[in-house]
Amino acid sequence: MIEVYYAEDDEAIGSAVKQYLEQQNCKVAVFDRVADIRKALLGHLPTIVLLDWNMPDGQGNALCLWIRERWKALPIVYLTVRGDPHDMVAGFQTGADDYVVKPFDLAVLHSRILALLRRAETATDTKLFCDSLMLDKEKTAVYDGQKEIAVSQPEYRILLILMENKGKTITRTQLLEQVWDRSGNYVNDNTLTVTMKRLREKLNHPACLKTIRSFGYRMEDTQ
Repeated sequence: MIEVYYAEDDEAIGSAVKQYLEQQNCKVAVFDRVADIRKALLGHLPTIVLLDWNMPDGQGNALCLWIRERWKALPIVYLTVRGDPHDMVAGFQTGADDYVVKPFDLAVLHSRILALLRRAETATDTKLFCDSLMLDKEKTAVYDGQKEIAVSQPEYRILLILMENKGKTITRTQLLEQVWDRSGNYVNDNTLTVTMKRLREKLNHPACLKTIRSFGYRMEDTQ
């Protein structure tokens, strides 16, 4: 099911979009404040985000930049009355994938959402992000901002698994099986503990690497 977060302070428009998209088997949550949708995004990522430009407690372009800094591949669509070409260019420059000017046809909006998601499915995102941490799968490298972090093969594998499952808790058993068992080498539980300790020491922002006591680990954005 397509899950939509929609930042819109006009109750009538938000309600109309929500009702129509839910008739198309989408799940829709409408937020009338920037602070509320930011909080929701930090707790759970939807399939796609729709943004109005003018909100009571902030601007959609600032929200778009905030989202794009954290989730490079999350599809974003502006829905706004601001149809000037300069505004449209600014919208795309802040990271939007599509730009729809009000008033719009609901059926056309749904079709554009489906087309955008089809394109997103075929695109291969080789970079994973968590706070300022970036893992480049093509280069098999890890960066904190512009600085590359030297990591061992097990440390890289751990980060890859956790960042591909950002927001989900991965058990210690899963990590042991996926990181070491594939090599045929025997390791014990202490190996993982020591490796995680060394990995934390290498990260400038270790707070994004959460320990779930006696269970496992989770990567999540802290801002």
